[in-house]
Amino acid sequence: MKSTLQRTLNPFALLITVALFSILATPTNAEEKGNTKSTEPITKGLRVFTCGHSFHVWVPGIITDLCKKAGINDHVQVGLSSIGGSRVIQHWDIAPEKNKAKDELKTGKVDVLTLSPIFLPDAGIENFTKLALEHNKNIRIIVQPIWLRWDIYEPTTKRPEKVDHNAITGEELRIRHAEHFKKMDAHIVELNQKYGNVLYIAPAPQAVIALREKIIAGKAPGLKVQEDLFTDALGHGKAPLQALVGYVDYAVVYRRSPVGLPVPAILKSAKLGDQEESLNLLLQELAWEAVLAHPLSGMKK
Repeated sequence: MKSTLQRTLNPFALLITVALFSILATPTNAEEKGNTKSTEPITKGLRVFTCGHSFHVWVPGIITDLCKKAGINDHVQVGLSSIGGSRVIQHWDIAPEKNKAKDELKTGKVDVLTLSPIFLPDAGIENFTKLALEHNKNIRIIVQPIWLRWDIYEPTTKRPEKVDHNAITGEELRIRHAEHFKKMDAHIVELNQKYGNVLYIAPAPQAVIALREKIIAGKAPGLKVQEDLFTDALGHGKAPLQALVGYVDYAVVYRRSPVGLPVPAILKSAKLGDQEESLNLLLQELAWEAVLAHPLSGMKK
């Protein structure tokens, strides 16, 4: 009798899966040099630069707020490059005299660079990685993939005339995100093989899917339907979604659990009344679970 894996994966897919696991199992340069502290919580404030679009550019403000609540008073957001709907390469291609990201990286004083690609290929990720390492060999590059716009994988699916966020199941969301996740993970693994263990993934979309499943199950305090997370069909986030993503990024940047932190200002703005504390705890737990579950987050269970 064939195993479940043999029944569900065709030979080509199985080959790709084995290859990916082989890459993940191979020590990176940093690991070979004894990088045993990669999962230890960071207690000292970091200097962070962010490049992103409307699914990411509000994260710095949330992390700054969370750091204050966590007692990390020396956290510094040194800069932000914001371009709507942008690929990472667009931030790289900004004219030299206006390119704040490159200028800050060249100082060698940036501890963390956060990027948010939409889809691959995107040469900007590698370009920024090379530049960053030239000036600070200890920098970390944190990549936050997007949750799918319009709930579809755009490279292979035509945009629907109407989007009903409430109609989709968690299982279907995972199926639609599968190719997106696979390609992004493989690219980060490839770059880590080339440059060392310097790139990490902030699994925001995985946490968003988990929250949507909680809403479907009626287990998300203050949130009745999935539409409560979005401002539009494209998928821009309302305050609860932004708080969730902020927790994910905070957890990866500082390698610390967000569970137990006070309600952040962004979630306060949702005015959830007596549901606020319960939802805040749920968002923290979902974010932390997503980070611990992802093999490229830099954290381990």
